[in-house]
Amino acid sequence: MLAVLVLPALGAVALALWPARADRAAQWFAVGLTGVLFLLTLTLLNGRTRGIWHQFDVAWIPSLDVRLHLGVDGISWPLIALTGLIFLLCALYSLRHTPNPGNPRKLFALLSALECGVFGVFMALDAVVFFVFFEVTLLPMFAVIAIWGGPGRRAAARQFLLYTLFGSVLLLVGVIAATVGRGSSDLVAWTASASPMSERGQIAVFVLLLIAFAVKSPLWPLHSWLPDAHTEAPTVGSVVLAAVLLKMGTYGLIRVGLTAAPEGARAVAPALGVLAVAAIVVAGLVCLAMGELKRLIAYSSVGHMGFVLLGVATLSTPGLQAALFGNVAHGVLTGLLFFLVGAVKDRYGTGDLDRLGGIATVSPWLGGLLGFAAVGSLGLPGLAGFWGEAFAVVGAFGVSPWFEVLGVVAAVGAALAAAYFLRLLRRTTVGPLGSAVMSGAPRPDAAELAAWGPLVALALVLGLAPDLLLSLTAGPVEALVAVVGR
Repeated sequence: MLAVLVLPALGAVALALWPARADRAAQWFAVGLTGVLFLLTLTLLNGRTRGIWHQFDVAWIPSLDVRLHLGVDGISWPLIALTGLIFLLCALYSLRHTPNPGNPRKLFALLSALECGVFGVFMALDAVVFFVFFEVTLLPMFAVIAIWGGPGRRAAARQFLLYTLFGSVLLLVGVIAATVGRGSSDLVAWTASASPMSERGQIAVFVLLLIAFAVKSPLWPLHSWLPDAHTEAPTVGSVVLAAVLLKMGTYGLIRVGLTAAPEGARAVAPALGVLAVAAIVVAGLVCLAMGELKRLIAYSSVGHMGFVLLGVATLSTPGLQAALFGNVAHGVLTGLLFFLVGAVKDRYGTGDLDRLGGIATVSPWLGGLLGFAAVGSLGLPGLAGFWGEAFAVVGAFGVSPWFEVLGVVAAVGAALAAAYFLRLLRRTTVGPLGSAVMSGAPRPDAAELAAWGPLVALALVLGLAPDLLLSLTAGPVEALVAVVGR
């Protein structure tokens, strides 16, 4: 397990020191490194138990009783494996599509550091260690947007940095308060015992953690950094941001927030449900009016993550199962969408819906894959996107009459998603040719197929056999529901 953390850190150092004239070798080194890391994430399934697998627990700061406590379970492993896969696909894609201004070795050095931080977040079983790895991801992503992004990259990167720093300050305060209140920073101990904090204290701690994780998720109305960051980031940056980094917020809320202050979670859950449903509806309405392809997909992420957060707010077994499944499904399908949007912008030089049209006529491959990803994201049964959204709505029923109302409104939001994705397909893939002219090859190249193919396959597999994932998360979710008392 330690190799999954150590190898990307060493790889980041090696790539940063890589000879300037050996960029191609650096690219292949990054592909090999990410490939080995993905295989290592799969091996973590060996020896799994009902509780935590592959625990590593040593003293780190004895004077503060902080331990380097790491481990994997059914909640974290799917996101660890998804992280390994996404970074591998980004490395393969970049073999032929390195964003300007070049310097692939520096880009891959930052991505390796980012991968190390994300793995650490999903493996951390100590709240302080979790916070440290959470912060490790900040500067690499800032640099990827600021250096390799579009014309407005610096403003978007600054906005990303300021919002994330705001969330980080609240996260630090929340972690310290929870650690003092619980008498330990160990997340496993938090799950195993009742909190000695008063209900008011738990509400205060949970609200701090909720706001901190809501910035990263992002939850409306703290989402405004996301569209600009996605629009200006290079393709691989958008894919990593959507498929991996947003999951740190929802995962942190489940792993840290619910266990730190279960009474606080119960008290604040109705308000979280309202905000989650507001995110679904507001994002749907914005997407119906959006005229730029990448910004439309970015706003759709706000709506999809709203379903994840609605599932969390129910504090029920079906709802939390839906949240965890929706996390992975969103990573797969929205990661694929950003890869495809990157291909459209590379070929047409624009993401303006008014200038696009007839893509399926010029490039049936690209039009077909865009259609597949869109109908998967709108929740078509048989594809991965269906289960997380459907069970988030189902999980809302039976909790309380108020949550049943929220479930109905969320279902209306799902209809909005169908409307804006069908509008997107009508404007881009079918109909008469737009004024933008395709300048690249109509067929995907080998690097694009290598990056897109596994995500297409995974969307199908998870859609047709959801129990592959649900069976892993069932035990940990039941334990978590017992902790929050519902």
